[in-house]
Amino acid sequence: MNMNLRMNTESPVKRLAIAGILTLMIIYVILIAYPLFNMVMSSLKPTREILQHPFALPINPDFSSYKRVWVDMGFSTFFINSVIVTAFSMVLVLLFGSMASYAISRYVFKGNTLLYMVFLSGIMLPLKAAIIPLFMIIRKLGLMDNFLSVILIFTAMGIPSTIFILSGFFKAIPADLEYAARIDGCHDFTIYSKIMMPVIAPGIALVTIYNAVPIWNDFFFPLVFLHSRNLKTLPVGLSTFFGQHSTNWTLLFTGLTVAILPMMILYLFMSKYFIKGMTAGAIK
Repeated sequence: MNMNLRMNTESPVKRLAIAGILTLMIIYVILIAYPLFNMVMSSLKPTREILQHPFALPINPDFSSYKRVWVDMGFSTFFINSVIVTAFSMVLVLLFGSMASYAISRYVFKGNTLLYMVFLSGIMLPLKAAIIPLFMIIRKLGLMDNFLSVILIFTAMGIPSTIFILSGFFKAIPADLEYAARIDGCHDFTIYSKIMMPVIAPGIALVTIYNAVPIWNDFFFPLVFLHSRNLKTLPVGLSTFFGQHSTNWTLLFTGLTVAILPMMILYLFMSKYFIKGMTAGAIK
């Protein structure tokens, strides 16, 4: 009853504004969701039907393309390679990034601000602009055609943004929490791992999604440094579906559908913490 009373007392202008915002949000969701829906539907059509009726539902849905892509085209290998590269890169990014941001934000020492700015400069300097010296370094280290090459590159790419994000979360933690832990006999690593890290879980989720998605989708660095077919990642593997004179669009849309699933699942599981992390700065 109170809800109805409040809605009835709202001015027509306010109700019109709310209706307009809801309409814009619905349109935005449709613009985002429909291409994904159409991609899944296209994976169930033959190429001829995709070209003739690109926006229609499949007449006779055919799931055989998934088996062909996963088994016959070696997509399972590309998928596993992407999982390996993304997982190891994110472990290193979260480990070194969180440790560095904890030290910079919780300890006072000479050069603290300078060190923080040096890390932040990495956000403004894309590694792709230094591909030639980077290629020479990787080759001299003997890491060409090795997962470690792209893992190290992705780690270097992710650490600056990780430090920038997590430093704000660490600084927002009251000092009394740390003092209480020290009184109880906790040493620095215990405070960092057992107390601080659980508190900044929303920041960890934010950093994970922020870095994992571009690593998973990156095409450039795996193309340059991973040459063997059995080491190709998903984005590079998808390029094999493009022929010189024709493209099998059914297999391409099938591969794209499989490729987006891990990141969608990751976001669904971490969305609660991700939203908290995005709004933490505004609240604090």
